[in-house]
Amino acid sequence: MSIANQVLAVNDDLPIRTNKPVHSGKVRSVYWLTEEDSRRLIKQKGYDVAEDAPLAIMVISDRISAFDCIWHGEGGLKGVPGKGAALNAISNHWFQLFKDNHLADSHILDIPHPFVWIVQKAKPVMIEAICRQYITGSMWRAYEKGERNFCGIALPEGLGKDKILPELLITPSTKGILKGIPNVPEADDVNVSRNDIEANFQAFNFSSAKDIPHYEKLLKEGFKVISDALDSVDQIFVDTKFEFGYVNDAAGNEKLIYMDEVGTPDSSRIWDKKEYQAGNIVENSKEGFRQFLLNYFPDPDILLNKNRMDERFALAKENTLPQEEIMKISQTYLSIAEKITGKKIVLSDDPKQEIIDILKKDYDLIV
Repeated sequence: MSIANQVLAVNDDLPIRTNKPVHSGKVRSVYWLTEEDSRRLIKQKGYDVAEDAPLAIMVISDRISAFDCIWHGEGGLKGVPGKGAALNAISNHWFQLFKDNHLADSHILDIPHPFVWIVQKAKPVMIEAICRQYITGSMWRAYEKGERNFCGIALPEGLGKDKILPELLITPSTKGILKGIPNVPEADDVNVSRNDIEANFQAFNFSSAKDIPHYEKLLKEGFKVISDALDSVDQIFVDTKFEFGYVNDAAGNEKLIYMDEVGTPDSSRIWDKKEYQAGNIVENSKEGFRQFLLNYFPDPDILLNKNRMDERFALAKENTLPQEEIMKISQTYLSIAEKITGKKIVLSDDPKQEIIDILKKDYDLIV
């Protein structure tokens, strides 16, 4: 069994019954179920959602995206072994912890397989809800250049690279391209202030202005739950991105929930605490892979400069990365997942066939 066979790189070609196009993102693919199958599963499985709620099968892949590109390695490696299973296991662990701590629910209703979630359709809030406990990455680069106002927050003088911030900061950015909002450029992933969101809450898909402090509360509470848990396994939760959306429960009440993934090495920076205390930054997240790419290519500006996207896409397409680097990032994902969950991540020999078998046998969703 070659390593390449253990990687689920293509996840939008499964024979799942659907009457809509499969939506494939950088890492996950979404299959919207037919109305009949959604209703049947809600009834059969007793999901706490409205009886006519649209459901989807969300299948994660092992693809690795960085700087808006998908990367591949030698030996036919189209992804990182174990990455998908590690990401889902970590998210599942945090969502359960949120539930145990009486925070909000998530969009996940069921987990048939380590690569698969059954989710309910949510109305997404068009904000990448970013929370920062340390100054690093893009925020440090901006600060170093003299910027002192970040998402409407005034930063004090004298902050140091990779050092803890005076307080936990919420620095939201746009999710997708939003049009016609004053002061907000029509581009993906641009920083916005709380004032921008309050003045245009409907354009950001909030149902009510009262939900803005509520999302901030859920963001801070979720951050603290994960940060405390990581601290107990000698890890530092540096920063992260959450996403939120609205769903209706079985009684028809609208509620704000956590969406997508939370607290994973893809959506967060996680540092080794003992190394940090010794003055070293050891990344237990995708940031390590980003740093490798910046050092690997002679002109890192291609990866950082949004005006050079064509060159960047060509770089990712034409360059096969060393297998040892792909396996290093695999080890990062697997070991942080095992630290967090306390369980070993077992790699499947044929993840795609396993998914098909279980969705056929237990859910009757395969054509």
